[in-house]
Amino acid sequence: MARPVIGISTYQEPARWGVWEMPAALLPAGYPRLVRAAGGLAVMLPPDDTADAAREAVDALDGVVVAGGADVEPARYGASPDPRTGPPCRARDAWELALIGAAIDRGVPLLGICRGMQLLNVALGGTLRQHLDGHTGGTGVFGEHTVTPVPGTRYAEAVAEPVAVPTYHHQAVDRLGTGLTASAHAADGTVEAVELTGHDGLVLGVQWHPEAGEDTRVMAALVEAAVRHRLAGRAGVPAP
Repeated sequence: MARPVIGISTYQEPARWGVWEMPAALLPAGYPRLVRAAGGLAVMLPPDDTADAAREAVDALDGVVVAGGADVEPARYGASPDPRTGPPCRARDAWELALIGAAIDRGVPLLGICRGMQLLNVALGGTLRQHLDGHTGGTGVFGEHTVTPVPGTRYAEAVAEPVAVPTYHHQAVDRLGTGLTASAHAADGTVEAVELTGHDGLVLGVQWHPEAGEDTRVMAALVEAAVRHRLAGRAGVPAP
């Protein structure tokens, strides 16, 4: 069987290559590398404001990854910006919220990474802490700390033991969104993984950056769910 197709949302930033300097859809190479290592086929999903674009994209995919990146605009969860919160990326917020909504509505497996987990929480009515310390290795450098799974969660099925993970976040989940449960924590109590309960497909968010490490288990859980989704679609039954 062909590899499941996993769409990954992208940054939209100015970039320079060769003699060119212009706006570009960007994605750190660790994301497609991790998808490949877990057995999937990666495709990029740059922002698209065309009506129904998110639904059409999701319908063509077996799984969706919402990648890390800039801070979610606080207005999205009814807050005023903290002085340490970065400038808004409204086009990307709108696109990724639409992808999240379409994936949940259509039962397509979804993995949110860092910003992606935070946006998943906001999409379901949750809020964010706009700043926390001690979860990076310095400006532009990944830190590392241990996350501990919550027994009985789908995240714990994928990663059963406490593990050290690559971290680079200054924001975190505050109030959980509707239907979400915390499925891993850092030693300081920070929510490090969330998942949607009572949903046919896998909907998981992790606060850290698995694409910056070598552990493929989180992405493998998405790829395995994507395979089940594809096979269930062919059979005309809901995915488990």
